[in-house]
This record gives sequence, structure tokens and C-alpha cells, in this order.
Amino acid sequence: MKKIIAVLLIALQIINFSCESTEPVRIDETIKLTAIDAAVVEIYLNVNVDNPSVTKEVVIERNGSRVLGIPASSTEIAVTDTGLTENTTYKYKAKLYEGGKVVGESSEISITTLKPSSHEFVWQTYQIGDITSTLFDVAIIDENNIWAVGEIYLKDSTGQIDPQAYNAAHWNGTKWEIRRIQFYTICGHDNKTAYPARSIISIENDVWITAGDQVARLEGNLQKEILCLPFSFLINNICGITSTDLYIVGNGGNIAHYDGKSWEKIESGTKVNLTDITGGSNGEDIFICGYNDFNPTIMLKYKEGKTEKIIESLDFLTNDPSKISGIIKSVWKKRGRLFTSTAYSLYSSGESTKGEGKAIWKGHYLDWGVESIRGNEINDIIGCGVFGKVWHYNGLSWRKYDELERQTDGLKRIEIKGNMCAAVGYRYINGIERYGLIHIGKRN
Repeated sequence: MKKIIAVLLIALQIINFSCESTEPVRIDETIKLTAIDAAVVEIYLNVNVDNPSVTKEVVIERNGSRVLGIPASSTEIAVTDTGLTENTTYKYKAKLYEGGKVVGESSEISITTLKPSSHEFVWQTYQIGDITSTLFDVAIIDENNIWAVGEIYLKDSTGQIDPQAYNAAHWNGTKWEIRRIQFYTICGHDNKTAYPARSIISIENDVWITAGDQVARLEGNLQKEILCLPFSFLINNICGITSTDLYIVGNGGNIAHYDGKSWEKIESGTKVNLTDITGGSNGEDIFICGYNDFNPTIMLKYKEGKTEKIIESLDFLTNDPSKISGIIKSVWKKRGRLFTSTAYSLYSSGESTKGEGKAIWKGHYLDWGVESIRGNEINDIIGCGVFGKVWHYNGLSWRKYDELERQTDGLKRIEIKGNMCAAVGYRYINGIERYGLIHIGKRN
């Protein structure tokens, strides 16, 4: 009888154990995994945790295998998966662990890495103007419609320099046409002057050009409008996605927004000269940078009426590959990735950066010298700067176009659109005289 009871107890224990081992894990916590973007050998993810805690861990699985474990200490966690293969699709899932048990699990997502873009640009160089000419900015509409702006002097019919400067050059597919874009000599008066133009942008069917504290609008090749700011400052750059949603930045820490009807000043919290701006569509974060002598270098983030200082630093000597270091020259963003060019390198970071970033150019900083960056995608970024240097990043490697580099040259701004790019600046003839310079690059 005792043997029968013992057998029954063992059987019941086996049944009970079997029931416990096959019962699915109860998952109460919520965790969400989102794909932000993909580069050539990296993928950028974002994890959202409903109830973060230092006792919990987020585990990222790639193709069913664990690749990363992170403390679940905040509601939003940025993740970068590195060392991947180009043009390959990966599957990801995020799991939330506590006490060794899964308490949350995301849906599976798939994302494909990019192919490297082509470095193979073929270049043509053009001289614009005669002595004392400089080009400051460029906009590509298409291969037969390119605008460059600056300060351009030409010789008159007697061979003397015309003291009335031009301020724009337009490529019509065959030749450069030198133009005078008119601005009010004094706002509120009718007289007009072709002041030196410092920035340009093409939006929809309009071309917007800035000079001093004024903005001119062109439809096609015809000038239609001159806008005077209700507050005066030197405009250094302009950006926007539509003609009713424009942003300008300039000297003295000035920022302003145009809604198609009027200008509104945006408080920046700084007096530093602001030189570059990127973003600004559909409520996206806008990033702004600047620097001038005896002042900090600065990076600002603006969104929905609020300006935040991301970087404000007088430390120009530290060169840290894991932190945005040195004087900030230019910024450009694509979806969730921000690229920051400084005196030392090009840094890649998420838009949530507080100054951290990864240096993706690894050479000696004296060979860098980039003043302006722009891109098509995060695997197709181009920069230009001192001594006529032009660098291209294809997502995997860098190429410098040695055929363009000259000690007499300085390049101010660069633009890329599809398989065409343009860089503008100046070339010294001697120690004093210079002319405007345009490099046009095309690739098949």
C-alpha cells in the first residue's frame, strides 16, 4: 500500500512539473523596438520601455542571437549595432529581463544596410569674376540650373573693374550668366543695390537669396520679391522645406522664422555668430552651429518654440573621438542621424546627443580642413574647405580629390544633389587679388 501511495505522489509531482514547464511566461511589461536608420555597416535602433528600472535589462537580439545587453534605466534608449555587412537584411527583437526572466518582448523588425555610394566624381572648374571676387554659397536645382552667390566684380568695356558688383552666377546648362540680384539700398526706400549675397536655397519653384538683413525671392530666373527683416542682423545661412517655413541664422546669435507672411525672432540664448543650420521639416529638430573669435563654439537644437544648448565650449584643444570636439564648422542631418563637422573630424551621432558622437574620419586633423558638409544619404556625404579640399564619404571609406587641392584656394560651401555636386569659394591669383571659384562634380 505504501508503495502505491509513493508511486502516486511521484506521478503527481511529474504531472505538476510538466504543467509548470510548459506554461508560457507571463509578460506584463511593454517594450517597443523601432528602426531609426541604416548605414553601410551600422544599424540605428531605438528602444522604448514603459517602466524602466536599474534592476531590469534590455537585450537586443539579431537574427535570433543576443548581441547587446543594456540596463533599462530610461524610457528611451538609443542603440547602435556595428560590424555589419553591407546590403544585408537583419531581423531584430528587444526583450526586457528582470531577475533572469523575460518580462517584456517587442515585435520583430527587419532593416537592410546600405551599399556604399560611388566616389567616382569627374570635376570641372570655373572661374567667376575678376579681381576681389568670392562665392559664398551654391544651390543645385538640376544639372542645367545651378546658382552660386557672392561678391563678383567684372571688367567693363574699357578693361577697368566695374565698381558696381554682381552677386550671383547662374548655370543654364551651357554657360554661366552673371547676375545682379537687387536688394533695397535702405529698407523702406525704393533705391536698390546688388549687395554681396551670402546664402541661397532652392525650395519648390522658388530660389531664396540673402544679403545683409534682406531676403530676395526668385521664381525661376525672375526676381519677384524683396523681404526686409523687422530686426537687423547679418544673415549667414538659410534653410527650409517649403516657402512658408523658412529659417535663417546670422551674427550675434540671431535666428528667425518666416511663415510665408511675417518674420518671427527666435531666442537663441547666445551672442555667438551662427553659421550653419539643418533640418526644419514637419516639426523635425533643427540643429544650428556657430563660432567667432574669443567666444565659445556652440551647437543649438530648436523644436516647437524651444531652443536648447547642446554644446557650448571654449575647449578647442581636446580631440576626443567619442565626443564632438573642436570648433564646430557645419551640421547636416538625415532622418535620425546628425553629422557635425569640426576642426578635427566629422562626427556621427543621434539627434538626442548631448555632445557625444563618433568620429568617422580617422586621419590627422591638419589634413581635414572641412568648412561645410552636405549629403544625399548617410552613405553619401561630401565636404569642402581650406586649400580647396573636397572629401567624400561613401558610408565605408573616404576619398579626397587631390586634383582639386591647391594652396591658393578656399572653399566656403558645398551642395550635393543626386549624382551632381558643387563647391564654391575663391582662388588667389597672387597675395591680394582673387576670383570666384566653382567646382562641379558629376558621376555616372
